Amino acid sequence: MIEAWQAQIKAAAAKGQKLQIAGGNTPLDSAAGAVIDTRQHTGIVEYEPNELVIVVRCGTPLADVESAMAKAGQMLAFEPPHFGEHCTIGGVVATGTSGPRRPYAGSVRDFVLGTKIIDGKGDHLSFGGKVMKNVAGFDVSRLLTGSMGTLGVITEISFKCLPLPKAQATRVFDFNATDAIEKMNRWYAEANPITATTWVDGKLYVRLAGAEPAVNTAVQKLGGESLANDTAWWADWREQKHSFFERDVPLHRMSCKSTAAPLDEAVQAIDWGGAQRWVRAPLADAAKTRYWAKRHGGYATANAAGSRSSFSTDGLDAALLDTHAKIKQSFDPYGVFHGL
Repeated sequence: MIEAWQAQIKAAAAKGQKLQIAGGNTPLDSAAGAVIDTRQHTGIVEYEPNELVIVVRCGTPLADVESAMAKAGQMLAFEPPHFGEHCTIGGVVATGTSGPRRPYAGSVRDFVLGTKIIDGKGDHLSFGGKVMKNVAGFDVSRLLTGSMGTLGVITEISFKCLPLPKAQATRVFDFNATDAIEKMNRWYAEANPITATTWVDGKLYVRLAGAEPAVNTAVQKLGGESLANDTAWWADWREQKHSFFERDVPLHRMSCKSTAAPLDEAVQAIDWGGAQRWVRAPLADAAKTRYWAKRHGGYATANAAGSRSSFSTDGLDAALLDTHAKIKQSFDPYGVFHGL
């Protein structure tokens, strides 16, 4: 498969043609060029639970990876969304998408140890490795995380694994948005075993997970009401199946300082300890939303429920745009893959 993709990329480069990289749920544009279907390259290459490392080919379904890890009592701690049953592990890395656990465990790139990639010249390159203390050279594997297929075809990834928590409980509180933000930040600073926080529809949901004594102590300390079947609730939130994501008004995703005050008079949800905001606002207010996010140390992008956003350089300053362009030129000098 690798050799066939290399030949396809080299031929496209020679002819000045474009190629699309398609995974499990990539929306394809019939006018954008031929397709490299990553689902043709599947399988777990190596899994050593005792070493906390798994190596996987790009087209392997995320569900298969999680199932194999669960049998060994382990997980991908960044809790990636699936957004459908056909999600691939390569798509997870290419989009850099993390779930509710992200601010407490780390993002996708924090768990990527190494990658293999076919660049725009058709060369099959290897970066990083299979150990956690790999510090040789540039950290290109993390650069590729979230690159949205602009730099090449990710063919193989090695991940750091973490043990599944022994106990879990979710507590629910009636708070307004301002109080919820304050509680999210204070309770985490107090070293409670928090692994997810979300405020939506006037309620704050706090998930506690870890050793059973630690979870029980935190439950007694924080109070609140118990959420029955909390695993299903968090899965719905992660996959954007919660009713908040079903409304008609356009949705904007904002990243900002976790302590930033809520937007005035906006239909919103808050998670990631306050660092991620979901705001319902007309498209005409998009500039206002981006301005608010920039004032609070972050950025805002339009978001389609149940899908991953396209790679965007909106809002980047000239220096960062120049850096993006130079990286793109280095990996894909012939413009085989879609650009910035």
